[in-house]
Amino acid sequence: MALTNPQSTGVEAENKAKGLVIDNDKGGRQLSGDEKAAVLLLALGPDFGRPIWDELDEIEIRQLSRAMVRLGPITQSMLDDLLGEFVMSVSSSGSMSGNSDTTERLLLSFLPKDRVEQIMEEIRGPAGRNIWEKLSNVQEDILASYLKNEYPQTIAVVLTKISTEHASRVLAVLPEELALDVVQRMLSIDPVQKEILEKIEATLRTEFMSTLSHTQRRDSHEQMADIFNAFDRQTEARFITALEDLSRDSAERIKALMFTFDDLTRLESAAIQTLLQNFDKRELALALKGASEGAREFFFANMSARAANMMRDDMDAMGAVRLKDVDEAQSRLVNTAKDFSARGDIVINKGKADEEMVL
Repeated sequence: MALTNPQSTGVEAENKAKGLVIDNDKGGRQLSGDEKAAVLLLALGPDFGRPIWDELDEIEIRQLSRAMVRLGPITQSMLDDLLGEFVMSVSSSGSMSGNSDTTERLLLSFLPKDRVEQIMEEIRGPAGRNIWEKLSNVQEDILASYLKNEYPQTIAVVLTKISTEHASRVLAVLPEELALDVVQRMLSIDPVQKEILEKIEATLRTEFMSTLSHTQRRDSHEQMADIFNAFDRQTEARFITALEDLSRDSAERIKALMFTFDDLTRLESAAIQTLLQNFDKRELALALKGASEGAREFFFANMSARAANMMRDDMDAMGAVRLKDVDEAQSRLVNTAKDFSARGDIVINKGKADEEMVL
Protein backbone atom coordinates (compact mmCIF):
# COMPACT_ATOMS: atom_id res chain seq x y z
CA MET A 1 0.00 0.00 0.00
CA ALA A 2 1.48 3.36 -1.02
CA LEU A 3 1.04 5.09 2.34
CA THR A 4 2.85 2.40 4.38
CA ASN A 5 6.23 3.63 5.68
CA PRO A 6 7.03 6.25 2.98
CA GLN A 7 10.81 6.29 2.56
CA SER A 8 11.42 8.99 -0.03
CA THR A 9 10.41 12.51 -0.90
CA GLY A 10 8.79 11.19 -4.08
CA VAL A 11 6.53 8.81 -2.15
CA GLU A 12 5.67 11.53 0.35
CA ALA A 13 4.72 13.89 -2.47
CA GLU A 14 2.51 11.22 -4.01
CA ASN A 15 0.81 10.60 -0.67
CA LYS A 16 0.27 14.31 -0.17
CA ALA A 17 -1.43 14.50 -3.56
CA LYS A 18 -3.86 11.81 -2.38
CA GLY A 19 -4.67 13.77 0.75
CA LEU A 20 -2.21 11.82 2.97
CA VAL A 21 -0.08 13.79 5.41
CA ILE A 22 2.44 12.99 8.11
CA ASP A 23 0.96 13.50 11.56
CA ASN A 24 2.31 12.18 14.83
CA ASP A 25 -0.79 13.11 16.82
CA LYS A 26 -1.91 10.06 18.78
CA GLY A 27 -5.38 11.38 19.49
CA GLY A 28 -8.41 10.08 17.67
CA ARG A 29 -12.17 10.01 17.43
CA GLN A 30 -14.80 7.36 16.92
CA LEU A 31 -15.46 6.68 13.21
CA SER A 32 -18.80 5.56 11.85
CA GLY A 33 -19.05 2.63 9.44
CA ASP A 34 -19.14 4.73 6.27
CA GLU A 35 -16.24 6.88 7.56
CA LYS A 36 -14.14 3.74 8.11
CA ALA A 37 -14.85 2.63 4.55
CA ALA A 38 -14.00 6.13 3.28
CA VAL A 39 -10.65 6.08 5.12
CA LEU A 40 -9.68 2.72 3.67
CA LEU A 41 -10.64 3.67 0.12
CA LEU A 42 -8.81 6.97 0.42
CA ALA A 43 -5.74 5.08 1.69
CA LEU A 44 -5.93 2.60 -1.20
CA GLY A 45 -6.03 5.42 -3.75
CA PRO A 46 -7.31 5.15 -7.33
CA ASP A 47 -5.10 2.23 -8.42
CA PHE A 48 -5.81 -0.24 -5.62
CA GLY A 49 -9.23 1.11 -4.73
CA ARG A 50 -10.77 1.10 -8.20
CA PRO A 51 -11.83 -2.59 -8.17
CA ILE A 52 -13.78 -1.86 -4.98
CA TRP A 53 -15.39 1.30 -6.37
CA ASP A 54 -16.43 -0.64 -9.48
CA GLU A 55 -18.51 -2.99 -7.30
CA LEU A 56 -20.45 -0.18 -5.62
CA ASP A 57 -23.79 1.16 -6.82
CA GLU A 58 -24.49 4.87 -7.22
CA ILE A 59 -26.13 5.24 -3.80
CA GLU A 60 -23.11 3.66 -2.10
CA ILE A 61 -20.72 5.88 -4.06
CA ARG A 62 -22.64 8.98 -3.00
CA GLN A 63 -22.69 7.86 0.63
CA LEU A 64 -18.94 7.21 0.69
CA SER A 65 -18.25 10.47 -1.15
CA ARG A 66 -20.19 12.40 1.51
CA ALA A 67 -18.24 10.57 4.22
CA MET A 68 -14.92 11.46 2.55
CA VAL A 69 -15.82 15.13 2.27
CA ARG A 70 -16.69 15.43 5.96
CA LEU A 71 -13.86 13.15 7.12
CA GLY A 72 -11.32 15.79 8.11
CA PRO A 73 -7.90 14.78 9.48
CA ILE A 74 -7.25 11.13 10.26
CA THR A 75 -4.33 10.69 12.65
CA GLN A 76 -1.65 8.01 12.51
CA SER A 77 -3.06 6.14 15.52
CA MET A 78 -6.58 6.19 14.07
CA LEU A 79 -5.29 4.75 10.80
CA ASP A 80 -3.32 2.05 12.61
CA ASP A 81 -6.35 1.06 14.67
CA LEU A 82 -8.55 0.88 11.60
CA LEU A 83 -6.13 -1.22 9.59
CA GLY A 84 -5.67 -3.42 12.64
CA GLU A 85 -9.33 -4.44 12.35
CA PHE A 86 -8.55 -6.15 9.05
CA VAL A 87 -5.02 -7.48 9.49
CA MET A 88 -3.06 -8.43 12.61
CA SER A 89 0.22 -6.63 11.91
CA VAL A 90 0.04 -3.41 9.90
CA SER A 91 2.01 -0.27 10.63
CA SER A 92 2.14 3.06 8.85
CA SER A 93 3.71 6.44 9.49
CA GLY A 94 1.21 8.39 7.47
CA SER A 95 -2.24 9.82 8.01
CA MET A 96 -4.77 11.35 5.67
CA SER A 97 -7.28 14.11 5.29
CA GLY A 98 -10.59 13.76 3.50
CA ASN A 99 -11.88 16.90 1.79
CA SER A 100 -13.68 18.04 -1.35
CA ASP A 101 -10.54 18.17 -3.52
CA THR A 102 -9.21 14.72 -2.64
CA THR A 103 -12.66 13.16 -2.97
CA GLU A 104 -13.29 14.74 -6.36
CA ARG A 105 -9.83 13.77 -7.62
CA LEU A 106 -10.38 10.16 -6.57
CA LEU A 107 -13.86 9.97 -8.15
CA LEU A 108 -12.51 11.40 -11.43
CA SER A 109 -10.07 8.49 -11.65
CA PHE A 110 -12.88 6.03 -12.38
CA LEU A 111 -16.12 7.97 -13.05
CA PRO A 112 -17.12 10.23 -15.96
CA LYS A 113 -16.59 13.94 -15.29
CA ASP A 114 -20.28 14.86 -15.58
CA ARG A 115 -21.25 12.21 -13.04
CA VAL A 116 -18.56 13.39 -10.60
CA GLU A 117 -19.71 16.99 -11.03
CA GLN A 118 -23.27 16.00 -10.17
CA ILE A 119 -22.16 14.08 -7.06
CA MET A 120 -19.93 16.93 -5.85
CA GLU A 121 -22.59 19.54 -6.62
CA GLU A 122 -25.04 17.72 -4.37
CA ILE A 123 -22.42 17.57 -1.61
CA ARG A 124 -21.12 21.15 -1.89
CA GLY A 125 -24.29 22.90 -3.02
CA PRO A 126 -26.70 24.77 -0.74
CA ALA A 127 -28.05 22.77 2.20
CA GLY A 128 -30.74 20.21 1.43
CA ARG A 129 -31.18 16.59 0.46
CA ASN A 130 -33.14 17.26 -2.73
CA ILE A 131 -33.38 20.01 -5.32
CA TRP A 132 -36.33 21.75 -3.62
CA GLU A 133 -34.62 21.92 -0.23
CA LYS A 134 -31.51 23.27 -1.95
CA LEU A 135 -33.51 25.97 -3.76
CA SER A 136 -34.98 27.07 -0.43
CA ASN A 137 -31.44 27.92 0.68
CA VAL A 138 -30.51 29.96 -2.42
CA GLN A 139 -30.66 33.72 -1.95
CA GLU A 140 -33.99 35.02 -3.22
CA ASP A 141 -32.49 37.61 -5.58
CA ILE A 142 -30.30 34.97 -7.26
CA LEU A 143 -33.19 32.53 -7.65
CA ALA A 144 -35.53 35.28 -8.90
CA SER A 145 -32.92 36.42 -11.44
CA TYR A 146 -32.87 32.91 -12.90
CA LEU A 147 -36.62 32.28 -12.77
CA LYS A 148 -37.65 35.56 -14.41
CA ASN A 149 -36.45 34.13 -17.74
CA GLU A 150 -38.66 31.04 -17.40
CA TYR A 151 -42.32 30.53 -18.35
CA PRO A 152 -44.70 31.84 -15.65
CA GLN A 153 -46.24 28.35 -15.27
CA THR A 154 -42.79 26.88 -14.60
CA ILE A 155 -42.09 29.58 -12.00
CA ALA A 156 -45.43 28.78 -10.36
CA VAL A 157 -44.53 25.08 -10.09
CA VAL A 158 -41.12 25.88 -8.58
CA LEU A 159 -42.58 28.28 -6.00
CA THR A 160 -45.17 25.73 -4.88
CA LYS A 161 -42.39 23.23 -4.20
CA ILE A 162 -40.11 25.38 -2.04
CA SER A 163 -40.79 26.70 1.47
CA THR A 164 -43.55 29.29 1.69
CA GLU A 165 -41.33 31.89 3.38
CA HIS A 166 -38.73 31.64 0.63
CA ALA A 167 -41.37 31.65 -2.11
CA SER A 168 -42.74 34.91 -0.71
CA ARG A 169 -39.28 36.51 -0.78
CA VAL A 170 -38.70 35.38 -4.37
CA LEU A 171 -42.10 36.74 -5.48
CA ALA A 172 -41.30 40.07 -3.84
CA VAL A 173 -38.21 40.62 -6.02
CA LEU A 174 -39.69 39.38 -9.31
CA PRO A 175 -40.91 42.07 -11.77
CA GLU A 176 -44.38 43.04 -10.55
CA GLU A 177 -46.30 42.10 -13.70
CA LEU A 178 -44.60 38.69 -13.85
CA ALA A 179 -45.13 38.14 -10.13
CA LEU A 180 -48.88 38.78 -10.41
CA ASP A 181 -49.10 36.37 -13.35
CA VAL A 182 -47.31 33.73 -11.29
CA VAL A 183 -49.63 34.32 -8.31
CA GLN A 184 -52.70 33.74 -10.49
CA ARG A 185 -51.22 30.53 -11.86
CA MET A 186 -50.33 29.30 -8.36
CA LEU A 187 -53.94 29.88 -7.26
CA SER A 188 -55.29 27.63 -10.01
CA ILE A 189 -52.42 25.18 -10.40
CA ASP A 190 -53.30 21.52 -11.02
CA PRO A 191 -51.25 18.51 -9.90
CA VAL A 192 -48.12 18.36 -12.05
CA GLN A 193 -47.41 15.20 -14.00
CA LYS A 194 -44.42 13.27 -12.71
CA GLU A 195 -42.60 13.43 -16.08
CA ILE A 196 -42.91 17.21 -16.26
CA LEU A 197 -41.75 17.65 -12.68
CA GLU A 198 -38.74 15.42 -13.33
CA LYS A 199 -37.80 17.54 -16.36
CA ILE A 200 -38.02 20.73 -14.28
CA GLU A 201 -35.87 19.15 -11.56
CA ALA A 202 -33.29 18.00 -14.11
CA THR A 203 -33.13 21.46 -15.71
CA LEU A 204 -32.73 23.19 -12.36
CA ARG A 205 -30.02 20.74 -11.35
CA THR A 206 -27.97 20.97 -14.55
CA GLU A 207 -28.51 24.58 -15.60
CA PHE A 208 -28.85 26.37 -12.28
CA MET A 209 -27.58 24.46 -9.24
CA SER A 210 -24.40 23.12 -10.86
CA THR A 211 -23.50 26.62 -12.11
CA LEU A 212 -24.31 28.10 -8.72
CA SER A 213 -22.05 25.66 -6.86
CA HIS A 214 -19.10 26.64 -9.07
CA THR A 215 -19.65 30.40 -9.05
CA GLN A 216 -20.77 31.09 -5.51
CA ARG A 217 -19.03 30.32 -2.26
CA ARG A 218 -20.90 28.30 0.31
CA ASP A 219 -23.40 30.32 2.32
CA SER A 220 -21.72 31.44 5.54
CA HIS A 221 -24.83 30.68 7.64
CA GLU A 222 -24.96 27.14 6.26
CA GLN A 223 -21.28 26.63 7.06
CA MET A 224 -21.75 28.02 10.56
CA ALA A 225 -24.75 25.72 11.10
CA ASP A 226 -22.49 22.73 10.41
CA ILE A 227 -19.97 24.08 12.92
CA PHE A 228 -22.68 24.59 15.55
CA ASN A 229 -23.95 21.04 14.92
CA ALA A 230 -20.50 19.77 15.91
CA PHE A 231 -20.52 21.67 19.24
CA ASP A 232 -21.45 19.97 22.47
CA ARG A 233 -24.78 21.28 23.81
CA GLN A 234 -23.23 23.69 26.35
CA THR A 235 -20.94 25.32 23.78
CA GLU A 236 -23.77 25.47 21.26
CA ALA A 237 -26.13 27.16 23.75
CA ARG A 238 -23.42 29.63 24.78
CA PHE A 239 -22.66 30.70 21.21
CA ILE A 240 -26.31 30.83 20.14
CA THR A 241 -27.20 33.00 23.13
CA ALA A 242 -24.28 35.34 22.47
CA LEU A 243 -25.13 35.53 18.77
CA GLU A 244 -28.77 36.32 19.50
CA ASP A 245 -27.60 39.40 21.41
CA LEU A 246 -25.45 40.49 18.47
CA SER A 247 -27.70 39.53 15.54
CA ARG A 248 -30.98 37.74 16.19
CA ASP A 249 -31.57 37.32 12.43
CA SER A 250 -28.25 35.49 11.95
CA ALA A 251 -28.93 33.31 14.99
CA GLU A 252 -32.37 32.36 13.67
CA ARG A 253 -31.00 31.54 10.20
CA ILE A 254 -28.33 29.31 11.69
CA LYS A 255 -30.83 27.51 13.95
CA ALA A 256 -33.12 26.95 10.95
CA LEU A 257 -30.27 25.26 9.05
CA MET A 258 -29.11 23.09 11.94
CA PHE A 259 -30.28 19.51 12.36
CA THR A 260 -30.14 18.47 15.99
CA PHE A 261 -31.09 15.53 18.18
CA ASP A 262 -34.44 17.17 19.04
CA ASP A 263 -35.26 17.36 15.31
CA LEU A 264 -35.39 13.56 15.29
CA THR A 265 -38.74 13.81 17.08
CA ARG A 266 -40.18 15.24 13.84
CA LEU A 267 -39.46 12.05 11.92
CA GLU A 268 -42.40 9.95 10.80
CA SER A 269 -42.94 6.64 12.59
CA ALA A 270 -41.57 4.57 9.70
CA ALA A 271 -38.40 6.67 9.61
CA ILE A 272 -37.75 6.54 13.35
CA GLN A 273 -38.35 2.78 13.42
CA THR A 274 -35.85 2.30 10.58
CA LEU A 275 -33.38 4.30 12.63
CA LEU A 276 -34.04 2.33 15.81
CA GLN A 277 -33.57 -1.00 14.02
CA ASN A 278 -30.14 0.01 12.76
CA PHE A 279 -28.65 1.78 15.77
CA ASP A 280 -26.78 0.16 18.65
CA LYS A 281 -29.15 -0.28 21.62
CA ARG A 282 -26.56 0.71 24.24
CA GLU A 283 -25.69 3.82 22.24
CA LEU A 284 -29.39 4.66 22.04
CA ALA A 285 -29.81 4.23 25.79
CA LEU A 286 -26.88 6.60 26.36
CA ALA A 287 -28.35 9.15 23.91
CA LEU A 288 -31.76 9.01 25.61
CA LYS A 289 -30.19 9.25 29.06
CA GLY A 290 -29.62 12.97 28.55
CA ALA A 291 -32.67 13.65 26.36
CA SER A 292 -35.70 15.68 27.35
CA GLU A 293 -38.73 13.84 28.69
CA GLY A 294 -40.64 14.61 25.51
CA ALA A 295 -37.87 13.20 23.30
CA ARG A 296 -37.65 10.05 25.42
CA GLU A 297 -41.38 9.44 25.20
CA PHE A 298 -41.27 9.93 21.44
CA PHE A 299 -38.67 7.18 21.08
CA PHE A 300 -40.45 4.90 23.56
CA ALA A 301 -43.74 5.37 21.67
CA ASN A 302 -42.06 3.99 18.54
CA MET A 303 -40.89 0.84 20.33
CA SER A 304 -42.81 -2.16 21.51
CA ALA A 305 -43.82 -2.02 25.19
CA ARG A 306 -41.27 -4.72 25.99
CA ALA A 307 -38.46 -2.94 24.13
CA ALA A 308 -39.33 0.38 25.80
CA ASN A 309 -39.24 -1.22 29.26
CA MET A 310 -35.89 -2.86 28.52
CA MET A 311 -34.52 0.48 27.31
CA ARG A 312 -35.67 2.18 30.54
CA ASP A 313 -33.98 -0.58 32.55
CA ASP A 314 -30.76 -0.17 30.58
CA MET A 315 -30.82 3.59 31.19
CA ASP A 316 -31.37 3.10 34.94
CA ALA A 317 -28.56 0.55 35.10
CA MET A 318 -26.11 3.06 33.62
CA GLY A 319 -26.27 5.30 36.65
CA ALA A 320 -24.62 8.68 36.25
CA VAL A 321 -23.05 9.30 32.82
CA ARG A 322 -20.87 12.09 31.48
CA LEU A 323 -22.66 14.79 29.50
CA LYS A 324 -19.88 14.59 26.92
CA ASP A 325 -20.64 10.89 26.31
CA VAL A 326 -24.35 11.66 25.94
CA ASP A 327 -23.63 14.42 23.41
CA GLU A 328 -21.41 12.11 21.38
CA ALA A 329 -24.05 9.35 21.34
CA GLN A 330 -26.74 11.82 20.27
CA SER A 331 -24.45 13.17 17.56
CA ARG A 332 -23.85 9.66 16.22
CA LEU A 333 -27.59 9.03 16.13
CA VAL A 334 -28.15 12.29 14.22
CA ASN A 335 -25.38 11.41 11.75
CA THR A 336 -26.90 7.97 11.23
CA ALA A 337 -30.23 9.61 10.41
CA LYS A 338 -28.49 11.93 7.93
CA ASP A 339 -26.77 8.96 6.28
CA PHE A 340 -30.09 7.13 5.89
CA SER A 341 -31.65 10.28 4.46
CA ALA A 342 -28.80 10.67 1.96
CA ARG A 343 -29.40 7.10 0.78
CA GLY A 344 -33.13 7.74 0.47
CA ASP A 345 -34.02 5.24 3.21
CA ILE A 346 -35.81 7.87 5.31
CA VAL A 347 -37.08 11.42 4.77
CA ILE A 348 -36.06 14.26 7.07
CA ASN A 349 -38.46 17.18 7.21
CA LYS A 350 -37.49 20.19 9.31
CA GLY A 351 -40.17 22.48 7.96
CA LYS A 352 -43.68 23.00 9.26
CA ALA A 353 -46.35 20.56 8.17
CA ASP A 354 -48.19 23.16 6.09
CA GLU A 355 -45.01 23.77 4.07
CA GLU A 356 -44.69 20.19 2.83
CA MET A 357 -45.91 19.69 -0.72
CA VAL A 358 -47.81 16.71 -2.11
CA LEU A 359 -48.48 16.22 -5.81
